[in-house]
Amino acid sequence: MTLAAKRLGCAWVWVCVTLLEACSGTSNQALRDFQLQTPRPFGYVIGDTIPQRIVLETRAGMVLERNSLPAPGRLNRWLQLNAVTVQETAGNDGKRYQIDLQYQQFYAPLEVKALSIPGFTLRFQQHGQTLEQPVAAWTFTTAPLRELVVRQDEHGEYMRPDQAPSLLDDAAIVRRLCVALTVALGIALRLAWLYGYLPGLPKRSVFKRAQRQLQTLGLSQLPQGLGAVHAAFNGLHGKPVFLHKLAEFYQDHPEYRSIADELTWFFDYSNRYFFGDASIMLQEHDLQKLKTLCLHCREIERGSR
Repeated sequence: MTLAAKRLGCAWVWVCVTLLEACSGTSNQALRDFQLQTPRPFGYVIGDTIPQRIVLETRAGMVLERNSLPAPGRLNRWLQLNAVTVQETAGNDGKRYQIDLQYQQFYAPLEVKALSIPGFTLRFQQHGQTLEQPVAAWTFTTAPLRELVVRQDEHGEYMRPDQAPSLLDDAAIVRRLCVALTVALGIALRLAWLYGYLPGLPKRSVFKRAQRQLQTLGLSQLPQGLGAVHAAFNGLHGKPVFLHKLAEFYQDHPEYRSIADELTWFFDYSNRYFFGDASIMLQEHDLQKLKTLCLHCREIERGSR
């Protein structure tokens, strides 16, 4: 057979094989797309973490073998794989995988040194067949944390001090603190004024004193109780208060209109007791009504009524 006939026969064989592969619709490539995404390959020191991401798309019917991924743990004396996460998304004609690998290196070089993260092989299953995709090793450089030649001072020691941290701007914090303290002081003064604790403001505690006196009085001491309440009203108004002058009292102190009926009873009862022709029979409920009136006046005085 001549050389030309041999070449013609080989060409026909290659054409037939190509046509058969095209008609069968199969391919020996497991992936439609494969990307190894890595960070910068320089500037690492001991303890740094190095993330890697593999993004790939498989053909229809191909499934990733999860056990072909490297297992988390120590890979060698200076490299450790901390975590492996896989995100799988189904597509119209295959699947998309995103594999995140978190490495951490513990190499302490004395000078800038090139290191490599070892590669591995991903395996895929398709109709009982195993197809492989290699992941190449990745090289990076690591540097020492300290200078190689340690200088010494006159005492034989040397340590370079850390850079002083920049001070934070605390102007806004100081302003907010001043505002908060001012508000707190205002609330405290307001409460002290309402409860009659501020010196020089006796009108805010006149009924407080009268209430204390009434707590220790019995029925036989009812006249002293009436006098204590009269003294409280006179101290509050700045001049004597009588039944026929209650309208004037309400003009200066309108908050006491809410207990107008009780005030009318008190002044009427007091007038009949002190200025009546006949003495009034003292009764326990009269003393109780007087104490209740003083309690209501105290609540008004405090601003709680």
